[in-house]
Amino acid sequence: MADSPPENPGFLRRFWALPTDSVPKTLFVAIALCLFASMIVSAAAVALRPQQAENRLRDKQVNILQVAGLYQPGTDIGEAFAAFEPQVLELATGRFTDRFDPASFDDRAAADDPELSQPLTDDPAGIGRQSKFVTVYLLRDDAGGLDKVILPIYGYGLWSTLYGYIAVEEDANTIFGLQFYEHAETPGLGAEVDNPRWKALWRDKKLADDSGELQITVAKSVPPAGPEYHVDALSGATLTSRGVDNLVRFWMGERGYGPFLNNLKAGDI
Repeated sequence: MADSPPENPGFLRRFWALPTDSVPKTLFVAIALCLFASMIVSAAAVALRPQQAENRLRDKQVNILQVAGLYQPGTDIGEAFAAFEPQVLELATGRFTDRFDPASFDDRAAADDPELSQPLTDDPAGIGRQSKFVTVYLLRDDAGGLDKVILPIYGYGLWSTLYGYIAVEEDANTIFGLQFYEHAETPGLGAEVDNPRWKALWRDKKLADDSGELQITVAKSVPPAGPEYHVDALSGATLTSRGVDNLVRFWMGERGYGPFLNNLKAGDI
């Protein structure tokens, strides 16, 4: 007499005996594929992390070179960026500190660190917290004198936080250039902050008047202080323009780089 199949086959045998299109088998395949795909993605993320960090650093260097007017297609990024002198600045005093390594100090992480930042109640730039320390970049001429200083700035526009740099001449009052490298403003409207024609409007504008009063303004009409302090607002992007105005005035004011710029003017840097 032939052996009869066991009356209570095991779980795996019962599972494999199910039709291919059964719900349990369908769920099993879906879950297995998801787990396999997540493992591949995780492994790729880990493997590519050094390359991603290198790309972020390169992008940062390119933006600093661009706002300083030193970038051209084919430029050796590393060699050109070596001309800059990074320094960690303490905003309250307007002086450099050796507490941190400028090559590794993370401004954004510092802004989220309760020990290195402070919450803002009066917050026109919409940044929530402000780091007490930031990394600035000095560019010197062939004689060793200060040529330009590149200052990181950021603040909220219409839909996003705009991150960028502003380049100021050695007089600590004349703008050489402004550039945003990260934002999510509306294409064709607020995203026109990336338009070279609009960025060119910032060249040679003044931050403050002869009395030291901050006057730089982004608006449709020229302010009473005069056209040398005026950058025309973006057409059709009132809230983004207002956000840029707020963030530039915040960072160039006393709660931002004001003490540092005053020290530069006095020759104390």
